[in-house]
Amino acid sequence: MTTLRVFQQPKRRVSPETVDKFRTIPAAVISDSMSRLAAGGAALRPMHGGGKVLAGSAFTVKTRPGDNLFVHKAIDTAIPGDIIVVDAGGDLTNAIVGEMMLTHAETRGIAGVVIYGAIRDYGHVKNHTFPVFAAGVTHRGPLHDGPGEINVPIAINGMVIEPGDLMIGDDDGLMCIPYDETEIVYGPAAKRLAGENAQRERVRNGTVDRRWIDDCLAKIEYSVEYL
Repeated sequence: MTTLRVFQQPKRRVSPETVDKFRTIPAAVISDSMSRLAAGGAALRPMHGGGKVLAGSAFTVKTRPGDNLFVHKAIDTAIPGDIIVVDAGGDLTNAIVGEMMLTHAETRGIAGVVIYGAIRDYGHVKNHTFPVFAAGVTHRGPLHDGPGEINVPIAINGMVIEPGDLMIGDDDGLMCIPYDETEIVYGPAAKRLAGENAQRERVRNGTVDRRWIDDCLAKIEYSVEYL
């Protein structure tokens, strides 16, 4: 018999100060700073309007594909600033959340919702700024039978997410920074962002150094042919 588990709010949870300082760093920069080894996958896309960044502490849910009973429970028990992250197996047959659930989550102060599965009421979602990431859209509604688990480790396309980890999502996709690695990642990520900003200015004013391309080509064998 399967034991269904609902754990309370995790004791280890990224602080609001940590969330705020990561909020201004693009997911791509964070990904580069983490050796490009982790990602939520190209299927997870921002569905909301306005380009608002998703940032907060992970409140995880593992549910049977197409069933949202434990997602309802998560919305009722998560605290303001949490990101509800649902592993619904990536299945797009039935929607896991829609307008009513998302409105309830936003009203409770939830900072965003991630569904590795489908949503519905896309017209509402795309016209609101409440952060919602999902793998697809369908009109077909969910079941409410379980099983499921709350605040357990989950994985989305190989990216492991534990309760209390830091979630960051923008137009490029979704990243999870493990709780114990936030300070380790922040320094290199902030430095990389500053470097990219400086490089952008050099590109615009025509002073960018492109010699690195020929330096890389010099390390491999290639020929130049003129047509």
